[in-house]
Amino acid sequence: MKYNRVLLKLSGESLMGSQSYGIDPSMLEQYACDIREAVNNKVEVAIVIGGGNIFRGLSGAAKGMDRVQGDYMGMLATLINSMALQAELEKQGLKTELLSGLAIEPICKEMSRRRAIEAMQEGKVVIIGGGSGNPFFTTDTASALRAVEIKADAILKGTRVDGVYTADPEKDPTATKYTTLTFQEALSKKLKIMDLTAFALCEENKLPIYVFDMNKPGNLLKVVTGEPIGTEVNA
Repeated sequence: MKYNRVLLKLSGESLMGSQSYGIDPSMLEQYACDIREAVNNKVEVAIVIGGGNIFRGLSGAAKGMDRVQGDYMGMLATLINSMALQAELEKQGLKTELLSGLAIEPICKEMSRRRAIEAMQEGKVVIIGGGSGNPFFTTDTASALRAVEIKADAILKGTRVDGVYTADPEKDPTATKYTTLTFQEALSKKLKIMDLTAFALCEENKLPIYVFDMNKPGNLLKVVTGEPIGTEVNA
């Protein structure tokens, strides 16, 4: 097994599926099946999901809303997505632990490194909502922070594209895919993999980022077993 403990980062938009808003139950089911496969192969999994399918703080701020208020609304959106994924995982027979940067009883407990690691060691899927619990930080940064806290082997960034390209492959048919990149190469080429705060945190802690297509069933298991289907960013 290439990765024994991972932090899976999912975007809120990925949960929309073919919809323009909200949560597509078929996407939840597919993601939960893939996560179950990884857990059944003894991989410890923690998950951070964005909230862009429900509310994005930056969009609210752009329309005149107070940025701090908007960011807290975005954190609550991540919790809605986290609860939806938790319900689907448990429907498929997995044990879960929902933690959050914002403690909201009785829904979830506050995130703590010890609590998260103990839950994973017990075979539970740990879902961490609420971002970092602070405004002005993205879920990219929250996922980097949580991955470092739980001593993950890598951040697995599940997207709808099968890796990092020289340009947007959905817009530029001549774009070519990178198999591996260093952090410095990604920065110098201005490749938008994660935001700069998240990227710096990963580089400083020598935490690899693996970008892959999460929308293709079975890909998560391929990544954790070491099949080269995406792009690894490493020191």
